[in-house]
Amino acid sequence: MNILVIGGGGREHAVIRKIKENPAVQTIWAWPGNGGIALDAVCVGKSATDLDGICDFAKNNPVDFAVVTPDDPLILGCVDRLEALGVPCFGPDKAAARIEGSKSFAKELMKKYGIPTASYEVFDDAENALAFLDGCGVPVVIKADGPALGKGVIIANTRDEARQAVRDMMEERVFGDSGTRVVIEEFLTGPEVSVLAFTDGKTIVPMVSSMDHKRALDGDAGLNTGGMGTVAPNPYYTPEIAEICMKTIFIPTIRAMRAEGCPFKGCLYFGLMITPDGPKVIEYNCRFGDPETQVVLPLLESDLLTIMQAVRNETLTPELVRFREQSACCVILASDGYPKKYATGFPIEMPETLPCGAQVFIAGAKRAADQLVTAGGRVLGVTATANDLRTAVENAYLAADTIHFENARKRSDIGARALKALR
Repeated sequence: MNILVIGGGGREHAVIRKIKENPAVQTIWAWPGNGGIALDAVCVGKSATDLDGICDFAKNNPVDFAVVTPDDPLILGCVDRLEALGVPCFGPDKAAARIEGSKSFAKELMKKYGIPTASYEVFDDAENALAFLDGCGVPVVIKADGPALGKGVIIANTRDEARQAVRDMMEERVFGDSGTRVVIEEFLTGPEVSVLAFTDGKTIVPMVSSMDHKRALDGDAGLNTGGMGTVAPNPYYTPEIAEICMKTIFIPTIRAMRAEGCPFKGCLYFGLMITPDGPKVIEYNCRFGDPETQVVLPLLESDLLTIMQAVRNETLTPELVRFREQSACCVILASDGYPKKYATGFPIEMPETLPCGAQVFIAGAKRAADQLVTAGGRVLGVTATANDLRTAVENAYLAADTIHFENARKRSDIGARALKALR
């Protein structure tokens, strides 16, 4: 089989690495891929949002199956267009991808179908949003309605911060058109949990839970990023909580999407908070999370391509999805200054084989004169698996310490909260 994977980050590298395990796979094309992915796939194209180019490639090459992973091409309808060409795909169509593409759509879906989430209001006008803030409590959460690379959410601790967030999004357009509409939400408290789930629109099979570390600096300080590291499983996601989530969130969401005429087929990401009132949805994503994928897929025992084909063909069963009873930790090495301004172009030095059996997934790097150099804010992720979380964390850091590039920065406390919860 020849596989086309759309995307070019660490998540896609993890997906490609897992798909390669299937002996029937002959060629994997990555559109556009990156300098590190080029070691595991043939990189083609320049942009994941170049749907015309993607479709032309599919017409002129023997693509047997396509995997569309990033939010933007999914929201733009990449799956719809490839399926129209006769290329079977893993990923939701444009209508279903609205669950991430529009936070107001997602919130209204949850309200209509009784899925637990924070109370909220939606605003298309900055003045109305600012007037609402005068009477609302703080902290408060301000969200750009559209996708913003994981950075369009501001937790404002004061009204002045909240007002500034609204002005930045709606007037200054710091997130472009994604901020023309904003959602203002009640601030929830409790441990956060990420759960990815395979679903064919009828059956839903959750994957192992994970804990993301969004803040740039140690101690969960600094700006929100796309993610500075992850661990799995998340100790706050107990079997009892998992059962509640299945009954009150996961199954109701799949049924709601089907009832709305836009059944979701693909990987549905549930961003959850375990509040004093029980688990609630913070956000949905219409695809694999990044960097959650880099700890979840290394623990997957089943064949990923087989699962993806079952999702597309609506033949998914729980028995198809098996995970090892182990733990994983991913530590992100980023460019200093990320998520704001940062320099790139620095050579990356790493051993041919990482210690402790760790893997490296390349996110922001390119080839220059046969040398891998930095080309993004999040440069790479180092993932280690072990029989227990403490060992996985220790091994991930041991491996990460063998990789060097100028301007490198990483958090030193990935997994600390999870380990504290296990005591």
